[in-house]
Amino acid sequence: MTAILTAGIDIGAGCVKSVLFRVEGERAEWLARDTARIRSRDPFRLAEEGFHALLAQAGVAADQVAYVASTGDAESLSFATGHFYSMTTHGRGAAFLDPAARAVLDVGALNGRAIRIDDGGKVLSYKMTSQCASGSGQFLENIARYLGIAQDEIGALSRTADAPEKVSSICAVLAETDVINMVSRGISAANILKGIHQSMAVRLAKLLKSVGAAEGRVLMTGGLALDDGLVAALNEALAGEQVGLEAVGHPDSLYAGAIGAALWGAFRHRKLERLAA
Repeated sequence: MTAILTAGIDIGAGCVKSVLFRVEGERAEWLARDTARIRSRDPFRLAEEGFHALLAQAGVAADQVAYVASTGDAESLSFATGHFYSMTTHGRGAAFLDPAARAVLDVGALNGRAIRIDDGGKVLSYKMTSQCASGSGQFLENIARYLGIAQDEIGALSRTADAPEKVSSICAVLAETDVINMVSRGISAANILKGIHQSMAVRLAKLLKSVGAAEGRVLMTGGLALDDGLVAALNEALAGEQVGLEAVGHPDSLYAGAIGAALWGAFRHRKLERLAA
């Protein structure tokens, strides 16, 4: 079977992720990647720049890419060949990154989503948190900024907590008010962050149960996938729920949606070729 090049572009609420793959049958080779924080910039312009960055990294021309697949908020991307729903792409991307994964927990800038998958990454069921829930990357980023902490310090600091302070509200605005009150009472940043992680983890664990995930590995994807404080709190919450689930991260979890888009793009391209033959 002839190898083809496929690209996946995932526009999220916080950043744009782009990947380029060479696919030959069941073999998929990752050739290039790019990510850009949106920060009030035009995400479609960033997507175009990201695509050209992929081409430059791999040393190929745009017309050599057989399929450009979009996902996330990139449905109207002008140069995309086709679009895939994000729960589908995160499922397939998770299976590529961790073949043992049987569920995906995608925690992005605005919400969280639990996805149960089979061994090939096919979505069996899924459910999202409400958009106003305080279990999101943007909420945690706002809290870190208020506390004067860099985002990449959140997880490590949370894991040093000795007396986590409970955050009871699921409303982001009210939860931020809780945090302001905690600071005024002298609660340490570590205990505040751990309390937030625990609050988020309890809801995320229930979300996993709601999609029928009962055992096996859960791959964290999205912007909070590398927050080891959240991963640790989630495993504590899963143990409390007495389910046989283990939450894990992956160094490339941020790209899961883009990876899945590229791989589904290869599948669709092959299918269209067969139909045209």
